[in-house]
Amino acid sequence: MQPRNMSMSGVVDLAAVKAAQEAKAKAEQARAEAARQGGGGGGAVSPADLVIDVDEAGFERDVLQRSTEVPVVIDFWAEWCQPCKQLSPVLERLAVEYNGRFVLAKIDVDANQMLMQQFGVQGIPAVFAVVAGQALPLFQGAAGEAQIRETLDQLVAVAEQRFGLTGLSVDPEADPGADRTAPAAPAGPYDALLEAAVRALDAGDFGGAVQAYKNVLSDDPGNTEAKLGLAQAELLQRVQGLDPQQVRKDAAEKPADVQAQITAADLDLVGGHVEDAFGRLIETVQRTAGDDRDAVRLRLLELFEVVGPEDPRVAAARRALARALF
Repeated sequence: MQPRNMSMSGVVDLAAVKAAQEAKAKAEQARAEAARQGGGGGGAVSPADLVIDVDEAGFERDVLQRSTEVPVVIDFWAEWCQPCKQLSPVLERLAVEYNGRFVLAKIDVDANQMLMQQFGVQGIPAVFAVVAGQALPLFQGAAGEAQIRETLDQLVAVAEQRFGLTGLSVDPEADPGADRTAPAAPAGPYDALLEAAVRALDAGDFGGAVQAYKNVLSDDPGNTEAKLGLAQAELLQRVQGLDPQQVRKDAAEKPADVQAQITAADLDLVGGHVEDAFGRLIETVQRTAGDDRDAVRLRLLELFEVVGPEDPRVAAARRALARALF
C-alpha cells in the first residue's frame, strides 16, 4: 500500500427489517449487560486502547481493518530520535483527550523497516493517518500542539463527514485507574417510544416510525437502536409508493441522472441487494463532482447506517468510497 493524499407489495420485506432491528437491539442489550457485570463487551474500549503499538505482523488488523471504524493516526518514531520524544507524548495525550475520535498507532521504524519504506518515510518523526484503508500524510518533523490540534480536527471532520466514521465509544470504567465512585447516568425510559416505532413500522406508518425514533434521539443522540431504526424507517418512507420497474428503467436509461441512481440504490437495498446498492452509488461518486457527488456520498452513508457498521460489506464499501474520493 502506498500513501495517497487525501404500492410497496413485493418490494419491502418488513419482517426482515424488523428482525434485523430486533437482532441489533438484542446485541446491544447483551453488550450493555456484559459491561454491567464487568465482562467488558464489544462496544466500548478503554482509554488505554486508544494508543497502541503496531508492528508489521499486526498492521492489517490493527490499522487497515480498524480504519474502517475510526481514523488511525500513525506515529513513526525511534528510541534514538529526540524530536520523537517531544512529539509522541503530545500525540498520546491528545488521543485520550479526543476520546475515541481517533486511535494512535505507534510504529518503531527500527523494528518495522518495511512499513517505513511502504509509507515512503524519509525522516522521523513522521505522522500519517489511515481512513477507510487509505493513507494520508499529515506532517513530518516536530510540530506545535496548536498545529497538531488543527490537523486532527480536520482529520476527524473528514472521517465523519465523508465516511460516517464517528469514532469509538470509550468507557472510562474499563480503565483500571478510573474513578469508579460516580454512579452511571440512568438510561431514559425509551421502551415505549421504541415499541411505538416498531408498531408504526408494522402498520406501514413509516412517517410515524420516523418521528418516534427522532423523539428518542432528541433526548439520547447516541441511542444505537433508535439510530438504526430511523435509518430503516426513512429508507422505507422514501421507497413507499415507488414503481420498481420504472425506477430501474430510469436508472438504466439515465446513468448520469444522480437522483435516478440514488433512488435505484434505495430499492436495491430494500430488496436485499446490499452490494449492488453500494456499488451503484460508489460508481456514481466516481463520475460526479460538487453538489451531485456530495448528495450521492451522503445517501451512501445513510445506507451504511441501515446495514450497520459491523457488516463487512460496509467496511469494504467505505474503502471503495475512500478510493473514489481521494
